[in-house]
Amino acid sequence: MSAPHYLDSLFGLTGKVAVVIGGTGELCGAMAGGLAGAGAEVVLVGRNADKAEARLNQIAAAGGNAWFHTAEATSKAELQELLAAVLKRSGRVDIVINGAGVNSPTPFLAITEEEFDRIVQVNLKGVFLGCQVFGQHLVERGQGGSIINLGSMSGVVPLSRVFTYSATKGAVHNLSLNLAREWAPHRVRVNVLVPGFFPAEQNKKVLTPDRVAAIMGHTPMKRFGESRELIGATLLLASDSAGSFITGEELIVDGGYHAMTI
Repeated sequence: MSAPHYLDSLFGLTGKVAVVIGGTGELCGAMAGGLAGAGAEVVLVGRNADKAEARLNQIAAAGGNAWFHTAEATSKAELQELLAAVLKRSGRVDIVINGAGVNSPTPFLAITEEEFDRIVQVNLKGVFLGCQVFGQHLVERGQGGSIINLGSMSGVVPLSRVFTYSATKGAVHNLSLNLAREWAPHRVRVNVLVPGFFPAEQNKKVLTPDRVAAIMGHTPMKRFGESRELIGATLLLASDSAGSFITGEELIVDGGYHAMTI
């Protein structure tokens, strides 16, 4: 078997449909582009049509197939409408990425209930609802599928200055592992993709000069990650061939951050 054909049989996603919630953001947008490059039809989900258009143009220019559907990740009704729209237009759903997220650098004692509730709503409830709506469909369909939830290093080890964000990501990790156990008999795989430090819209306020210096001192590769460097891990977890026995995994992409102590 030739190398290109072998790789395509492992990682190719032709005929699959991937729904990327949070796909208008930097990290999930790159992941969406990778899925489209592997042959999947991609549905970008978010609230900003302008951001979506830029990403759709990039995907189209690379020969991929994608379209946009606006939806609020914290609304079960809108996610149900999203599922119905995808099934009507694309005929199926095989891969779901729950990646909508918000962050805040507020000191713990200054966190208001309003801010706490807002972050919990997006980061945790949004993943909960995405898994519930699309997970039910995948389980009932009986053909398996892959759910990838966006975690965080703060869900693995405590990180300073992002208290509510860390709490929600820890919960996302726990929820994902529980669902992996529950849905394994149905061949629905649930995994957590865990980025290390990737500059993106939601963490710009947190990346102060002193924090950047601390991160670099704790990262063996001595640099931030680039969004494209999440694509390989995404394809592994999304593929029913390459990732067929991977579920309940917290796949860390962090340049060695979690392996560093002193």
